[in-house]
Amino acid sequence: MDHFAVVVIGAGQAGLACAQQLSFRGLEPGEDFIVLDANEGPGGAWRHRWDSLTLDKAHGIADLPSMKAPTTEDGAGQPASRVVSDYYQRYEEQFHLAVRRPARAVRVEEADGFIVTLADGTEYGCQVIVNATGTWDSPYIPDLPGLETFGGHVLHTRDFVRREDFAGQRTLIIGGGLSAVQFLLELEGVTDTMWSTRRVPDFVRTEFDHHWGRNVEEAVRERTFAGYPPASVVSATGIPPWEEYTEGVQRGVLVSRGTITQVTPTGVVFGDSPATDAARAYWDPFPAGHREDFDILFFNTGFRHSLKHLEPLGIFSQRGGIEMTDEVTVKADPRILLAGYGSTASTRGATRAGRLAAKRAAHLLFPGGR
Repeated sequence: MDHFAVVVIGAGQAGLACAQQLSFRGLEPGEDFIVLDANEGPGGAWRHRWDSLTLDKAHGIADLPSMKAPTTEDGAGQPASRVVSDYYQRYEEQFHLAVRRPARAVRVEEADGFIVTLADGTEYGCQVIVNATGTWDSPYIPDLPGLETFGGHVLHTRDFVRREDFAGQRTLIIGGGLSAVQFLLELEGVTDTMWSTRRVPDFVRTEFDHHWGRNVEEAVRERTFAGYPPASVVSATGIPPWEEYTEGVQRGVLVSRGTITQVTPTGVVFGDSPATDAARAYWDPFPAGHREDFDILFFNTGFRHSLKHLEPLGIFSQRGGIEMTDEVTVKADPRILLAGYGSTASTRGATRAGRLAAKRAAHLLFPGGR
């Protein structure tokens, strides 16, 4: 079994940022630390995004340390999956990060340090773990009664390939976040769509600026530090007041028909939806018991952090999350660092978390400095 000072699990934004900063602090890639990636090639979760998500439609790509990210002008009209994957590949090569792939971690346990076990049985020993696995591999679909009886197609955000696959179908898009909004607009005119949310869609007036970003991170940080699972993105961000979204509401495309209580073999049954004391052009729920038939149930209900491989470490709180002492350090064991978790799940936050995780790791390994 090979031993390293640090094992970084995940080669997305946070993992690469951490690896580069470990190298910057004097640790040798492939000798002092390794980066494990479950994917076949560079790009992290970005390599799996659909081609119609072009770089100019993506919500910002942050710079990795010491290398500028492509701008929307650089990649206008090009799939974000391709542009970001190319950027990550150049980054890995520039800093000789020697990422090992495909290498999926399935178990991490404590044993005179830690042992990381891969899906193929390979084991690595280390003193410090930096987990940067993100969320893409843990799609969340709510456990709706009767879902297993549905005779049509059940899809999640990560299953989307191209809008032509929905042609001629009747599709219910489920979820109150930005992905649901974007797919409602993208599938307009291709499929007969309807929108379902559990509550009134949170269209906000606040501009998405740096002040907004800090407020969102602070809300998520407070919850995460207390050991609760990170809240959904939409609960912290809302839907921005962009012109294309406003026009979608006016056309009747972005109008929620309320919550679902039951899935049937041919569709769904709508339930009692929250009342609102003000008229909302985007909130027109069906009465409880109303039935509609669909060919596709398309869940845009978010992701959970991919942390199952960390369960043997016993770091999860009774609240279901992981208590943290800062944005990357696990309270129960400071040798376990989470980069891209909670308030650092955005690309900008992930870069910051990668830097901080490398700093914390170096301090653990070399308390007197190096």
